Amino acid sequence: MTLDRPILIRAITTLARGAGDAILKIYNQDFDVRTKTDASPVTEADELAERIILAGLRELTPDIPVLAEESAAAGEVVDLSGGVFWLVDPLDGTKEFIHKRGEFTVNIALIENGTPTMGVIHVPAQGVTYYAEGPGKAWRQDGEEAPRPVLTRTAPAEGLTVVASRSHRTPETDAYIEKFKVAELISAGSSLKLCLLAEGKADLYPRFGRTMEWDIGAGQAILEAAGGVVETLDGAPLRYGKEGHDNPFFVAKGRPD
Repeated sequence: MTLDRPILIRAITTLARGAGDAILKIYNQDFDVRTKTDASPVTEADELAERIILAGLRELTPDIPVLAEESAAAGEVVDLSGGVFWLVDPLDGTKEFIHKRGEFTVNIALIENGTPTMGVIHVPAQGVTYYAEGPGKAWRQDGEEAPRPVLTRTAPAEGLTVVASRSHRTPETDAYIEKFKVAELISAGSSLKLCLLAEGKADLYPRFGRTMEWDIGAGQAILEAAGGVVETLDGAPLRYGKEGHDNPFFVAKGRPD
């Protein structure tokens, strides 16, 4: 399958921003919160954003299947045997959204043969968009300003800046962090943690807790395009299209070892 990547990345960036605008309208008013079968929260913003993204992707690439969080939670099974599919988390960080913390994102990734090759993360409350279309091609755009390239950094001699989940910290995470010389520990919500590594503001993000493929795919595409890696605990690349779509524990790094 031949894809015009520069055109496609612009289209899905526009799509993510449109979904983000719809999310903000709900964010700025009262809304109901429901609980899904896995005990995670969901709001009308999650569902509306997913409908917007699904409609846009079907128009852009009708032959590429889409694995999206809310559809999967509703029991939809998508045939991913072709090896190429879109991966969508329409509102990553629903808890941050509910608590009005602003650290929630819209995530869209293209998966090819188990690897995220393109990705967009839009941060509606901040008007910031990160996106990547391949190795060495990762950018951050603030509002309508010109996009600027992002690049991971070499870990400073004075110690690492480590990012950890705001809502899902575990004792295993703390035990892992203790192995390193740490200058600063940052808590952040949603896929923003991977963006901090991609733009050289942090060095390490260990995740010893449950995540799903749609939580991580876009962030991995952006981080790896900027020079970083996302690996399982045995050093293997984090792969996609797994049965059940659960991720193993992983470690994201600003630069490979």
